[in-house]
Amino acid sequence: MTKASMTRWLALGLSLALLSPAAQAQQASIKLGELNSYARQAAFTVPYRSGWQMALDEINAKGGVLGRKLEIVSRDDGGTTSDATRVADELVTREGAVLLFGSFLSNVGVAMADYANQKKIVYIAAEPLTDAITMAQGNRYTFRIRPNNSMQVGMLMEQAKASGVKRWAIVAPNYEFGQSAAGAFKRLLKEQIPDAEIVAEQYPALGKIEAGATVSALEQAKPEGIFNVLFGPDLTQFVREGNTRGLFEKKTVLSLLTGEPEWLLPLKDEVPEGWTVTGYPWDEIKDPKHKAFIDAYRAKFNDTPRLGSLLGYMVVYMIRDTIERAGSTDTEALIKAMEDAKFDTVIGPVTMRGLDNQATMGAWVGKLVLKGANGGMTDWSYKDGTSFMPSEAEVKAARKD
Repeated sequence: MTKASMTRWLALGLSLALLSPAAQAQQASIKLGELNSYARQAAFTVPYRSGWQMALDEINAKGGVLGRKLEIVSRDDGGTTSDATRVADELVTREGAVLLFGSFLSNVGVAMADYANQKKIVYIAAEPLTDAITMAQGNRYTFRIRPNNSMQVGMLMEQAKASGVKRWAIVAPNYEFGQSAAGAFKRLLKEQIPDAEIVAEQYPALGKIEAGATVSALEQAKPEGIFNVLFGPDLTQFVREGNTRGLFEKKTVLSLLTGEPEWLLPLKDEVPEGWTVTGYPWDEIKDPKHKAFIDAYRAKFNDTPRLGSLLGYMVVYMIRDTIERAGSTDTEALIKAMEDAKFDTVIGPVTMRGLDNQATMGAWVGKLVLKGANGGMTDWSYKDGTSFMPSEAEVKAARKD
């Protein structure tokens, strides 16, 4: 064999080695950019991170997607819109992320939707709930997994009507999520109970509630029912002060999110029994696929799951399915693969409606009850999101795209 022939054979052998599946997987992972408020909202986001990490490990153990490993490059978004957009830009331009997902606070989610639209990159809002993300600020690049505020408030309205209550008070954190939820409640109350009225509204700053003053203002208004949107430490202080003063006695209380373990566990034995809430009764859901998720999560982390855990797990599998269907990581292919796509998740089928990029994921609705030393949910049912989504006319009237 001539020296030239030998050189060609060596070059060919090297090329084949570089193209082997092992080399491809090592050198060409698919990067997903993830950002969230891990420092400021750890109660929800840390379990959420555990959920997506478990999904990532499972997917990669089975070979990844399109013959390549998935890689999640995660950053803290600082809980502010400016930090979030800066971090998002780093994930896209420096890290080469093919899409973005995550966020917790609704104002950050709105900023991320605007970023996605400007930069023409897919953004999947895993947790923010404000209607604006898929309505007024909605765009073809932004998708949402959880049911939005109007959908979840709609799930509580059956109890509002059944209660016969006409005098309502609202308490909500004074930022995008709280204002959006309060607006949804007022709109749906007017539509479904026209003779009802709002007699008091309290909007404490997020994380800075003065519980005594808030409860006192609600007491003075003498409402028959209370619509609550507080969560985290604000909720704990509000419940403690309200229990002490008897604010909740003989009143109908509707409360967004309070049945989620993230916010329920800190209440311990102070749980306000009888509130109608949206939540996540993970320990009572008997579906085999969901139970397998629970068992795997507890075995891996030696902890009980939160709703964040479920969402983190679901969103990564939905991304995996989307890339697989698209057959590439091209943005336009990903959008086409996600619009009107049906996903088989651990809580059952979820469709991403192409009209507004809002998923049909529902929520569990029930009443709070004390179970031993902690609170839980009773008389609950899963409300599929399909029945509570905005109409086509509402979407077209709200969106600008």
